[in-house]
Amino acid sequence: MLDLHVHLTGHRDRPADRENVRAFLRTAAAKGLREVGFADHDLYYEDLNLPLLSEVAAEFPGLKVRVGLEVDYRPGEEEKVRGILASFPFDYAIGSVHEIRGWAFDAPGQEQRHREAEPDRLYRDYFGLVVQAARSGLFTTLGHLDLIKIYGVRPKSDILELAEETLAAAAETGCAIEINTNGRNKPVGEFYPEERLLKEIIRRHVPITLGSDAHEAAAVGRDLAEAAGMARRLGAEALVGFEQRRLIPYPIVAYSV
Repeated sequence: MLDLHVHLTGHRDRPADRENVRAFLRTAAAKGLREVGFADHDLYYEDLNLPLLSEVAAEFPGLKVRVGLEVDYRPGEEEKVRGILASFPFDYAIGSVHEIRGWAFDAPGQEQRHREAEPDRLYRDYFGLVVQAARSGLFTTLGHLDLIKIYGVRPKSDILELAEETLAAAAETGCAIEINTNGRNKPVGEFYPEERLLKEIIRRHVPITLGSDAHEAAAVGRDLAEAAGMARRLGAEALVGFEQRRLIPYPIVAYSV
């Protein structure tokens, strides 16, 4: 099992010190993970202490520790992001959309604005940005693909139609899509992406990875066995990890699901 969406410093609410790193890796090891990836937000990438991560990782020889970055994709900031990604030897980069024209739509307290919006327009605006992220060439992975459903607002149109261009872009570019289990802990109460989207992702042979989106050590690996089992049931044969942006496939049958 692997968890490649873990936030060591959260929103800079705790230090990236030895004990914090150890707490995250201790949980990962206790849950039987084979690979864990720290992917803090791009706003805090300068907090990374790669020598410290390597030192603490040596205490857990059965665990592969990767370093990634979650980037809030905003059109027009591609060169800035390219510079950040070139500044560290990142194993992978997650491209996520959290804003629509400056509106942080997944922030607490935004439910009413979601419910006042025209749902299809909301989804089209969101997926339009995810398409740009996929085609930017910056990212190995697309994060929480249907995050726009966070408050439970559903489109009138078929979700497969609304996400068509996004899925096509992922297939064309080889960009992986994560199953992010943290959606279960949000108002929508289900994984990202929803099952119908995941089934289509698998049908198109888009690579799949896993992420808990843990912002605390206790949440590392949360619900990932169930997510892997769902992927397998829908026809997936492998999950992918990354090393120096190189995709590494792991047969799902090798995992305890």
